[in-house]
Amino acid sequence: MEFLTYLLDLFLHLDKHLNEIIISYKSWTYLILFLIIFCETGLVFTPFLPGDSLLFAAGAIAALGSLNPMLLFFLLAVAAILGDTANYWIGEFIGEKLFDSKKLKFLKREHLDKTHQFYEKHGGKTIIIARFVPIIRTFAPFVAGIGSMTYPKFLSYNIIGGILWVGLFTFGGYYFGNLPFVKSNFSIVIIAIIIISVLPGVFEFLRNRKVKTEV
Repeated sequence: MEFLTYLLDLFLHLDKHLNEIIISYKSWTYLILFLIIFCETGLVFTPFLPGDSLLFAAGAIAALGSLNPMLLFFLLAVAAILGDTANYWIGEFIGEKLFDSKKLKFLKREHLDKTHQFYEKHGGKTIIIARFVPIIRTFAPFVAGIGSMTYPKFLSYNIIGGILWVGLFTFGGYYFGNLPFVKSNFSIVIIAIIIISVLPGVFEFLRNRKVKTEV
């Protein structure tokens, strides 16, 4: 319960926590932010880490002069791209072993083949769009690896998606994070960012459910 309370406080008061980190660790803050973004996108078991909201808060603080905005953008874009890359290879490495071992009965080769076909056909937009949906962005590259989506194709969309995602939220925070309304309602803004980020996934779920109901 205490851990959940801490996570909630971390998400809602990222600006305060980041200020504390900058005061305590100074230049090492870049490495801390790099590792958080890398883990949020690169490790399947850490989708709970802040992503969109952290980028926005970091951008807002950079506008105050505490962080270099261009260096921040570059490092976090690299972290996002490397994170998805690591996730892809983890998926491919572990996924193939799980399928070949046949120890897990619910993993079937035809499911792998269908996943491969889906990503070859829709993989590009899937990888890019997934960047803007919490949790899904953590699993998308993993599934792409399991489905054996060709790495060159994955990498190109990974780079585009990583740059767009980090750029949008970091510079969004840089230019709008310190507006009087945003500063006085930072927690509400962070909640709004999280909700907006989740909406595409909700709409897609409802659309698929409606299609299945009609069939």
